[in-house]
Formats: sequence, C-alpha cells, structure tokens
Amino acid sequence: MPPSNPLPPKENALFKRILRCYEHKQYKNGLKFAKQILSNPKFAEHGETLAMKGLTLNCLGRKDEAYEYVRRGLRNHLKSPVCWHVYGLLQRSDKKYDEAIKCYRNALKWEKENIQILRDLSLLQIQMRDLEGYKDTRYQLFMLRPTQRASWIGFAMSYHLLGDYEMANSILDAFRTNQMKGPYDYEHSELLLYQNMVLAESGQYERALQHLQKFQSQILDKLSVKETSGEYYLKLKRFKEAETVYEDLLKRNPENVMYYQKLIEAKQLSDPAEKVVFFDVYKKEYPRAIAPRRLQLTEAQSQPVFERLVDEYLRHGLHKGIPPLFVDLRTLYENKTKADTIEKLILQYIENLLKSGAFGPEPSEVKQPASALLWAYYYAAQHFDYKKETERALHYIDAAIEHTPTLIELFIVKGRIYKHAGDPVSAYQWVEEAQALDTADRYVNSKCARYMLRAGHVPRAEDMCAKFTREGVPATENLNEMQCMWFQTEAAATYQRLHQWGEALKKAHEVDRHFSEIMEDQFDFHSYCMRKMTLRSYVGLLRLEDVLRAHPFYVRCARVAIQVYLRLDTHPLQDAPQTPEPDTENLAPSELKKLRNKQRKAKRKAEQESALAAQVQVKREQHHKARQQQEQGDPEAPQLDELVPDKLARVEDPLEQAIKFLQPLRMLAADKIDTHLMAFEIYFRKERPLLMLQSIKRAWNLDKGHHHLHDCLVRFTRWLDDALPNLHPHVAAVIKAEVQPMVGGRSAVQMAEEFVGGEGVRRQAGALWGARALRRLLPERTEQALALATSLQYPDLTIQGCVEVLESLREGEFGPCEQQIERYVEACAVRFPYAIAFKAAGATSTDTPHNDDPQEPACTN
Repeated sequence: MPPSNPLPPKENALFKRILRCYEHKQYKNGLKFAKQILSNPKFAEHGETLAMKGLTLNCLGRKDEAYEYVRRGLRNHLKSPVCWHVYGLLQRSDKKYDEAIKCYRNALKWEKENIQILRDLSLLQIQMRDLEGYKDTRYQLFMLRPTQRASWIGFAMSYHLLGDYEMANSILDAFRTNQMKGPYDYEHSELLLYQNMVLAESGQYERALQHLQKFQSQILDKLSVKETSGEYYLKLKRFKEAETVYEDLLKRNPENVMYYQKLIEAKQLSDPAEKVVFFDVYKKEYPRAIAPRRLQLTEAQSQPVFERLVDEYLRHGLHKGIPPLFVDLRTLYENKTKADTIEKLILQYIENLLKSGAFGPEPSEVKQPASALLWAYYYAAQHFDYKKETERALHYIDAAIEHTPTLIELFIVKGRIYKHAGDPVSAYQWVEEAQALDTADRYVNSKCARYMLRAGHVPRAEDMCAKFTREGVPATENLNEMQCMWFQTEAAATYQRLHQWGEALKKAHEVDRHFSEIMEDQFDFHSYCMRKMTLRSYVGLLRLEDVLRAHPFYVRCARVAIQVYLRLDTHPLQDAPQTPEPDTENLAPSELKKLRNKQRKAKRKAEQESALAAQVQVKREQHHKARQQQEQGDPEAPQLDELVPDKLARVEDPLEQAIKFLQPLRMLAADKIDTHLMAFEIYFRKERPLLMLQSIKRAWNLDKGHHHLHDCLVRFTRWLDDALPNLHPHVAAVIKAEVQPMVGGRSAVQMAEEFVGGEGVRRQAGALWGARALRRLLPERTEQALALATSLQYPDLTIQGCVEVLESLREGEFGPCEQQIERYVEACAVRFPYAIAFKAAGATSTDTPHNDDPQEPACTN
C-alpha cells in the first residue's frame, strides 16, 4: 500500500482477501470483505477499496455501479497505482484499449516497476500494434525479470516485429546460449525454427541455411527442416542441392503439388515438352500418385500429346468413379483446344459404353463396370453446364438420374445446372431432393440452405439449417453465435434483392461484429503463445489479424451494406401510415359484430405471438447465461446493442454508416477497383471533391477502361463545371491539375459520346453504363441509349447483366419506357428460356420436383 493512505493490519488483511477473491472469481465474498472495510467511518472513502469493489461489481455485470465506485476511489486517491490499474481493467473490459493504455501509464507514474501493470500494458500495446511502445515495455520487463523466459522472448519479438532482425537474432542467441539448459524438447525446437525465420526474413539466406544445418539435430520438426532448406537452396541458386532435397520430399509425399513445382524450378525446366517428359519419369516412379498425371495435363501443349494423356486420365477417373473429376480438370478449360478435346473424348466414351460397355470401339477393349457410364453422364452434364449449353447438360444429367436414381451428387448437379440457367427455385428444389436422400449429411444440408437463400426463401433456409443447430434456440441466433458467415453473407444479399433493407443491414452488421470479435479474441494469445513457444504461429496470427478485413466474407458484407446505405440515402424509408380507427358509431349492428370478432381474433393472435416471443426470450437468456458461465474469458465482457432491422434502415446518417464499412476496404482491399468506385459513390453524395478525386485516381490507376469508372468520371466532370467557381482556389488548382490526365480537356458530353462510340460498349456492362451517362447528359438521345442498353448482341451477355438492365429500366433511369421493358423481357425470355427473372408471374419450370408451397414468392433477381 502507498504510505499516503495506509490501512491498519486488520483492514489490510481484509483488502488482501478482496484481491484473492477477485483472482479466484469469488466475487460475492469479495464484496462482503469490501463492505467490512467501507462500513468503518474511518475508511468509508478508502480509494483502493472502492476501486476493488467497483472491479468486483463489474465482474457481476453491474457496470454503472462499477464505474461509479472506481471513479470515486480514483478521486479520493489520485496517486494510487492500484486505482489507475483497476480503472484500466474496466476500460479494457469495455474494449476501450486506448483509454486503458493511458490508465496503465498513469499507474506506472506512481509505481514504475510493477510487473503486473507492465505485463498488462504490453498486452494492450501489441493488441493495438503500438510496436515502439511494446518494445519499451518489454525492455522494462526484461530488465526487471532477466531470468524469465517470457522476458527474453517478448524482448526479441518486439525487435522482430519492428524489422530490426539483427537485434532480435542477437537476443535469441544470447537467450539460447545462457538460459536454455537441459534436454532439447519441442519448445527448444520451436525457438530454433523461430530464430531461423528471423534470419530468413532479414534476407540472410546463407546464414539461415547454416543455422538450420547446425541445429537440425535439435529440431524435432524434420519436415520443416527439409522444406525450409530446399527453399533456401533455391533462393541461393544452389540447384543441385535443392533437387536432392525435393526428390527426398517427393519420396515422403508424392501427392504434394508444390514439391513438383519446386523440383521443376531446381532442374531449371522451362520448355513445356521437357516438363511433360519430367512428369513421365515420376509417373513411372510413383504409379499410384495422381499429382504428376494431373500436372502433366497443364503443361502438355501439343494436341496429340494432350489427347493421349487426358484420355488416360479420364479413363482412370471414370473407371474409379471419382466425383470431383470435372472440378479437377476445370482449369484446363481456359484453353479452348483442350476443352474441345475433352468434349470429344467424353462423347466417344458415352457412345462406346452404350454400345459395347468399353471406353473404346476396339474388340480388345476391357469391359467397364456399369458405373462408368453413370460417371461419364455426370461429367458430360457438368461439361455442358460450364459451356452454358443448358439443354444438353439437362439431357445428360437426366440420363444419369435414370441410370442411378439414388446418387446424391446427381441431384446436386441438376440443381446447379438450373442455378446457372437462372432458375433458383428449381435449383433449390432439386438440391432439396438430394438432401432428402441423406438427411444426416451436413454438407448437402448447407448446400440446400444456400440455394434456398438464393431463391429468396429465407424461412425455409433457416428451417433447413435448424436440423443441425442447437435445440431451443432459433437457428439464426445459433448460426450467429457460431459465426457462420457464409449463411449471413448469403442472407444479406438475399434480403437486399428482396428490398428488405433493414434485414440486409442486420446481417451485414452481424458479420462485421464477427470480425471485431476475431480481432478481440487474439488478446488471449499474446501471453499464451510466448508461454507455449508457438512463436512462428503467433507471428503468423498477428500478420493475419492485420489484414483480417480483406477476407472475402467481409468484402461481400461491406459491399451489401454500402449499396443498401447508398440506396437509403437516395430513397429514405417513409414512416408507415397509421391505421385509422374505425367509425363504430355509424356501423350497422351486424357490421359492428363482425368488427368486434375480428378485433378479438387479432388480439388473441397478438397475445399468442407475444407469449411465444417471451418463451424464446427466456430460453435465449438461459442459453446466454449458461454460455457465459462456461466461458473462461472475461466474465465482464460488454453486451452489444441489439440489432433492430427497422432502426438500422431508418438511420439518420446512412452515408456515415457506409463510410464505417468502407474504411477497412480502403486500407486492406485497395487493389480492388470496386473499393474506390464505392468510395466515389459515397463522397459524391457528400460533395467532398478531394475525396472524390482520390477515389477516381486510385480506380484509374487500377483500370483506366472500367465502365463504372467512366460513369464516375463523367459525373465528377459535370459536377466540377458547377462547383469549381465556389471551391477554394488552392483546392480548385489541385483538382484541375490532377483531373487533366484523365479527362484530357474533354467535357462530360464529349467523354460520354466517345465512350459510346468506342470499345467500352462492346461489352454488356460497358454498354449499360455508357447508356446511362448518355441519357443523363443528353435526354434527347434516350432512344439511342435504350437501344444500346437493351441490345442482346454482346459476346459476354449474361443473365445477371440482363437483370441489371431490367432493373435500370424499371427504376426509371431511362424515363418511362413500359413498351421497351415488355419487349426486352420477351427477348430475354427467348434467349434465356429457363431464367425466371424473365417469366410471367406464376410461371414455373416444367421439370421440377414436387413443391409443397408453390405460392411462396421467389426472388427473381
């Protein structure tokens, strides 16, 4: 205790018992002891006891009282490190890490060598990536506890993360030679591999290789030693040694694709024919290995050689009945000649199998099992689906189902064919048939739920997922707890298509919270990894967390959220109209009786719904309480605000909310042009010229000819014509100088006309954006813009592209054009006969399984 406000022995003993109770999570006992001290009038305002009482209350979920007591204690004893430390712990529990760091620094002013505070401070600094501050704190801990292993490791890692590899290596060397005594175990092995990684990242590959060779007897992970040494040999251009290493590794695992690629690099093979011969050697050496056979197909350029090799590969796959054979070979389809060769072979197989039961027409051909024809049909269906020949794909998958009507994969592929053809309703119905064949298969269950979401059947998808979620808890809640982000991103996109903006935003915010939770969860690993010596994995974790929001799940949910907020900014939701009270005085007795009956039924239904909601809420609270008791983490973790869809959709500042989703993308997904185009759309609405310019410049550097970028540039130029005189002279000068290389002195109208007459409109998306710009700038040329947008002669014509054109027409972007919409829908229906987006309401596919609820509306987008 600080001498300024000491406690007598009896109260001091009680205070120590409060500390022990806190450490052992005996919070109620801690409150009793605190009460005994504070009930004494002499110590009723004892700062540290008040602070500890507040900390204990915080652990019991009484946050407001906790802050009140801690702040009161701090006011009474401003120079107490305990009070500041406790205040920091409270801030940390609320995830206010910056504030907590300030509190810890204040605590250290009054007790510079408090080990616990320094440790807590170092954890927060690495969490916030304050690497310079982390280095200073680890240095202090190192000086205070030079015999502890964690002091050395943390000190070395602080230099490593800052890029001072030489210093980090020197500290690790000193620790290894002076501190590490005794038998060589796993932890010692991991330390050596970590030190080797530090040397390699410094670019000293020769030194790293020597280090690896020197200590390889003490490293238990022999596979890492071999793979790392092979990598170093390649970096140092010592190809003979690298060749020997990778040949040894291939003996260990002949299916590892990377080993073959590295061995080709070591042998310095560049000619495709040489690589084909190279794989022939390993096909003979490892006759059961698939990897050399598959890699050989990628390298084969000669058509006769490729045909011979792929014929052998396909026969083996169809004979064995390998379901993912098409997925395995799909990358070859980038080469049209190879795709045509495969098609020719598959059709020959089907013909010969039907005639003679063998792959070839020769009498000497070996008879194949009956399943070979089935898998040939299965492959052909996927092949023609890939080529967008829906009729032929359906023909072959129907033949496969007729051959073996109990194979789950066939129904999944048929569903996929309908999905690609633009009929998500038939797609999910066929996948539902597959799910009914094996209700215990979680993969098929998830696939079915995904297809239901794409068809717009959200309740059905939730019911399907409920088969594998916890009983007594709604499926959506359980999926949210499990951070099932594939479901939530799909649901967000579905709600967006259905124009249920609040629900879409709710799902997007849930995914955003998952990423925040993942970043917060790393907190526990900062001390654990140094204790367990998993240092390489720990560094990998830190680097992953730094770019976490570049993950596709976040990018998708952020895109949905930004698009919805932009829509809400342009078209804010109107308040729901109030239902007028019926005029009961002027009603006839019979009408009044009917009205009363109707009101009673409505009241009864509302009571039942509220009772059911109350039961669900009770179960939810019980579940959350049980889960909180089971968790070993912070029991005082803050409760997040409930996400209410209607509240989210009626937010006052949609553009500010959109910026919150945009900021991580601007930092971590700056290589994607969509990031900067979305940024422009936001800042254009906020009328922020410099930020608009920045977004356009970044997009321009990525893809000068992008169709959406053209529209952004046209709108920005048009906006500048009106706004430039009102801007600050310096801002105007900067904008003029930076825009000049992109605009080239042209007006907005000139740019739009040039784009319409150039290569940009040779594709469907470019034509749509060009038509929008033309119609916006020159309304008198609406007919030309409409013809450009609604043409079906583009080589990259897609269902989704036509749907976007149809939405633009219906949104009125080309003015009133009902007749053009009808003609366009009819033309698209002819071009895409299966796509329900272009069918009349109520029209369904003639080839679908039974549907228990045909009246349920489907998403047509």
